[in-house]
Amino acid sequence: MDNILKVESNSQVDAVAKLAREIWQQHFTPIIGDAQVEYMLTKFQSSKAIASQLDEGWEYYIATREKDYVGYTGIVPNVSCGKMLISKIYVKDRIRGSGVGNLLLDFIEDTSKARGLNTVWLTVNRYNEDTIKWYYRHGFVTVDEVKKDIGAGFIMDDFIMEKKI
Repeated sequence: MDNILKVESNSQVDAVAKLAREIWQQHFTPIIGDAQVEYMLTKFQSSKAIASQLDEGWEYYIATREKDYVGYTGIVPNVSCGKMLISKIYVKDRIRGSGVGNLLLDFIEDTSKARGLNTVWLTVNRYNEDTIKWYYRHGFVTVDEVKKDIGAGFIMDDFIMEKKI
């Protein structure tokens, strides 16, 4: 049975950071390389970074399957704009294709609707082709692109995608 748990404790924060490291090293190394993966894990996906994001009003949720942590999401509601940012939605490689990503996305959309938000949006690396296709299949459209210096000589080169709900 799959479940989604709100990340509230330090041990859950640590579990998300550990899961992020596993997923990012496997999935993103071929796309952006070891050095940028390590930089981004430290800056954005470490226990310290996640705890800081939670303090700033972000929400994290972790997906479980048979007591194993298998995926997670980070969301940031913006009530004044009527939008929900999907900051992160990641699933372990061996679990991809089993419905956990769909479960997380459905959860995000349901949470957004319950809060009166009518759009979910995200940024995705322009070279993350399989993920972009997955978002298209789920009704997202590309609305813009962004190139941004994220520090240490690394550039975020992403599409901005959104879906009306």
